[in-house]
Amino acid sequence: MSKPLLAGIEAGGTKFVCAVAYSPVDIIRETRFPTASPKETMTRAYEFFRDCERELGPITSLGIGSFGPVDLDPASPACGHITSTPKLQWADTDIVGFFKKRMNVPVGFDTDTNAAALGEGRYGAGRDCDTFLYLTIGTGIGGGVVVDNRALHGLVHPEVGHIRVVPRRDDTFAGTCPFHGTCLEGMAAGPAIQQRWGKPGIELPEDHPAWDLEAWYLAQGLAAMVLTLSPQRIIMGGGVMHQSQIFPAMRGYLKEFLGGYVDRPEITEEQEDYIVFPERENQAGITGALLLAEDVAGKGK
Repeated sequence: MSKPLLAGIEAGGTKFVCAVAYSPVDIIRETRFPTASPKETMTRAYEFFRDCERELGPITSLGIGSFGPVDLDPASPACGHITSTPKLQWADTDIVGFFKKRMNVPVGFDTDTNAAALGEGRYGAGRDCDTFLYLTIGTGIGGGVVVDNRALHGLVHPEVGHIRVVPRRDDTFAGTCPFHGTCLEGMAAGPAIQQRWGKPGIELPEDHPAWDLEAWYLAQGLAAMVLTLSPQRIIMGGGVMHQSQIFPAMRGYLKEFLGGYVDRPEITEEQEDYIVFPERENQAGITGALLLAEDVAGKGK
């Protein structure tokens, strides 16, 4: 008799990651492909799961961690939809409904960053914390917040990448965010680095002034998050954070922005285990999606 399978989707604005697994860390098959139109992308994901079922046996549940904004309110008629996303062709896409209709299994749904936060909380850098923050700094800036070991939703869900920041005096850049201009994402995500300096961050040397400016903006955003969310740890992933020289500068600027108000050694002594890189790295999101599938498997939703 075949063993039942969990299915997971990390639905990112740039790429989709799909996997089937016996547990969130026991992945049997995985595929990654670029995010194209909704119909093309979701159909490709469904066909992957259909082929896996033919070869490996029945899928019992699906977890989706999606780029957003998304509607997570069970009472809303748009629950399970991607809503007012800057990725305009995906606006108002019923991503949960698409898979529920075709796969006929319960579907767990959350933001991609909340899913990644859950993955890091169970199996990675957040596993000894009950309240922590996961940020990804890449094409955009998103954040997942875990409070008392549960992903925070609230009215909608956290959108920490769109916190407004004050431009540094020597920076005249107008920001890239189509909604807010000089929000954290508009000033510090990958496209902002490329537009400000004329080339992608991966092509800039380690001692380029871009990285000190990047640390300054990220620390300004983190100061607001420390004061409002009081996380026990901040986990920072995404392509931009592979520039490891950002971390010490960011810790120093965070201390400066808080000005002694948060009198904890994690801040005042700039401890290296307070702001950290994800332990699961590029597997955090799909691990979290599979955790959503595991959680919903017995609920029949």
